[in-house]
Amino acid sequence: MSVWQVVFSGFDPADEGRREALCALGNGFFATRGAAPESTADDVHYPGTYVAGCYNRLRSEVAGREVEDESLVNAPNWLLLTFRIDGGPWFDLRRTEVLDHEQELDLERGILVRRVRFRDERGRTTGVVQRRFVHLGDPHLAGLDTALVAEDWSGRVTVRSGIDGRVTNSGVERYRALNGKHLTGHRAFESTPDTVVLHARTSQSGIHIAEATRTRVFADGAPLDAARTLLQQDELIAHDIDLDLTRRSEAQVEKVAALHTSRDAATTEPVSEVVDRVRCAPGFDELRRSHALAWARLHREFHCGLSTSEGAQRAVQLHLFHLLQTISPHTADLDVGVPARGLHGEAYRGHVFWDELFVLPTLTLRRPQLARSLLMYRYRRLDRARRAAAEAGLRGAMFPWQSGSNGREESQTVHLNPRSGRWLPDHTHLQRHVGIAIAHNVHHYYRATGDEEFLSEHGAEVLLEITRFFASLARYDRSRDRYVIRGVVGPDEYHTGYPGRAAQGIDNNAYTNVMTAWLCRTAAQVLRELPADRRHELVEQLDLRHGEVDRWKRIAQRMFVPFHGDGIISQFEGYERLAELDWEGYRRRYGDIQRLDRILEAEGDDPNRYQASKQADVLMLFYLLSAEELADVLGGLGYPMRPDTIPKNIEHYLQRTCHGSTLSAVVHAWVLARSRRQRALEFFDHALAADLHDTQRGTTREGVHLGAMAGSVDLLQRCFAGIEVTGGVLRLDPLWPTELGEMELSIQYRGQPLTITVTGRSATVRTAPGPTRTPITCTCGSRTVRLGPGETAWFSHEQRPWEEA
Repeated sequence: MSVWQVVFSGFDPADEGRREALCALGNGFFATRGAAPESTADDVHYPGTYVAGCYNRLRSEVAGREVEDESLVNAPNWLLLTFRIDGGPWFDLRRTEVLDHEQELDLERGILVRRVRFRDERGRTTGVVQRRFVHLGDPHLAGLDTALVAEDWSGRVTVRSGIDGRVTNSGVERYRALNGKHLTGHRAFESTPDTVVLHARTSQSGIHIAEATRTRVFADGAPLDAARTLLQQDELIAHDIDLDLTRRSEAQVEKVAALHTSRDAATTEPVSEVVDRVRCAPGFDELRRSHALAWARLHREFHCGLSTSEGAQRAVQLHLFHLLQTISPHTADLDVGVPARGLHGEAYRGHVFWDELFVLPTLTLRRPQLARSLLMYRYRRLDRARRAAAEAGLRGAMFPWQSGSNGREESQTVHLNPRSGRWLPDHTHLQRHVGIAIAHNVHHYYRATGDEEFLSEHGAEVLLEITRFFASLARYDRSRDRYVIRGVVGPDEYHTGYPGRAAQGIDNNAYTNVMTAWLCRTAAQVLRELPADRRHELVEQLDLRHGEVDRWKRIAQRMFVPFHGDGIISQFEGYERLAELDWEGYRRRYGDIQRLDRILEAEGDDPNRYQASKQADVLMLFYLLSAEELADVLGGLGYPMRPDTIPKNIEHYLQRTCHGSTLSAVVHAWVLARSRRQRALEFFDHALAADLHDTQRGTTREGVHLGAMAGSVDLLQRCFAGIEVTGGVLRLDPLWPTELGEMELSIQYRGQPLTITVTGRSATVRTAPGPTRTPITCTCGSRTVRLGPGETAWFSHEQRPWEEA
């Protein structure tokens, strides 16, 4: 098995959900879970197909109240293909003797292969080999090829191939009390003797979805004119195809599918598009070849080769694979954000949180136009964010913690604790820091790309309106002579209020306050640096007066940051007065305490009472800001940062965090990388294992954790390899762990393809040969070089006193 293969051996019904998510195939436009083609939704399997940006809202009654939720819609299942022998039962692995079962995910070519041998109740042995893809080159096509071998019998096989529109959103157990039937108005028909079509629309958003599947049968490579019967049953349409097999003979069933929606560009209406698309589509093998070529190009652009263990190499390739299946070159033409769980399942209802904070750096250094398209998703929802701020009595733009179709706040108002079975109020919508993440993404993208047109026309407006919101959220506290921010929730998520206080939210979350100071400084700087004409336009358009900008500058100098103990930044005001948790006691009683909030609530307790965090909060400051940047911000606020501030805070919060989010491992690996390398590598391994080994025990089946997947790659490039772009300069600051061997990766900087090789404290930068381009500037330590096409530079990093040898 190579590092480009992920293989699952044996049939394990309890593990099928994880495998389905990890074997999902997609192309940025839509993705289909790796469910068995013969399966329907039950306690083992969950077929799911999800179209990027295809949301629908439904009302449900939960815990005595009516709630409205928006979800990424589970589209009709185009995979449907099953068979039976001599009129017997339809194929079901659970009702046979499984002799061999293997699923192989080919990460290099984007193909899922399934190999099965089974013996039925009459002692007949049958072999099945299935290959499938979701075409990366043509975003509307997919294919499934099935080879059936009668190893020791002769008889008639009936193959059923079609589209199942009876699907609902029921893939997450704790959501099943909610209404999940999003599709209505089903219409199905046979367009040609080998093609069936199914059309439906979403009940509230009115998105039309059409699918067509063309099924052809071959024997020894020659097409068979087999007898077919059209089946229309409720919201399912299929062909039943009769084949006569003799002992040791093989039949090949080739299925090509097309999917269109009414949201698509350059189309008329979905039904005619899918009919035309499958009519003109070539055969499975030709499509497979063009699909593999599209993947080869992406692999060149996102090349990240390691010489470490095969397991780590495979995990990195898997993470890149799923990132590029969710955010592909096709995404640039879609109005979509970064769904936290990819297009792989229904957890979080397909919503967009802050995960682009962890995703964009990997894209920006390779396909900057993709990063820009994701930022445009936010820009297009700026007016909605302005309205949200106004409705809250504030100025500027208040972006939602959970976003979907139009940027309305989609956070749930109640959530189910599966451990206690109780529905509880949900206050996580108070995570206002999502706006800071968006502003940081805009600024980081501009610094990395120098895309002045984006900053001038779109990015600056977003950044200024977010700054205006946080400045409006801040209140001047005369007793302190400082600004404060009350009633928010930080990245930690466990602390949504104070014990015994009715009002929700906590006060002066350090991450929110410090990043607000950073934001105010950055916004004032961006405004100064805009071209004079555009600056004047924005000032007039936003009615941005000198007094308001002056207030931003005062906030950047007088924001309150809580501290306690010996230089510990308090997670929020009053944090140190909360009780200490008996961590060892809870670990002895429960083992896995990643979801400590659910454990405490089931005990009748409350995480708000304890100094216990779900994930990094204060430490997010060290993730987003360099030590120099943080010292500059805190120093500007009148809080000089001592040399031991970062290590002391890391140690303090490391002991009080249960890592209930996969993102926590990414952040902790990052902040520990230069002082405690072995501990950082442990967290890096946790990030690599999170979905592959389902370390959260059951969450991967509901969708991969895209932010952690992309974040693990970013750890390699920006943290361990120290690759950053600032001030129009490619900067290298490598402190590469020797345990990871050597890394070679490809990036694109200022339109110039580069190959960077890093080992230890040394790095080599090679520019691609080609047409004359403006030389790029590379810096490492005190050495700066300019590189033209086809040139190479070698750098050696000088170790700093506080870095681990």
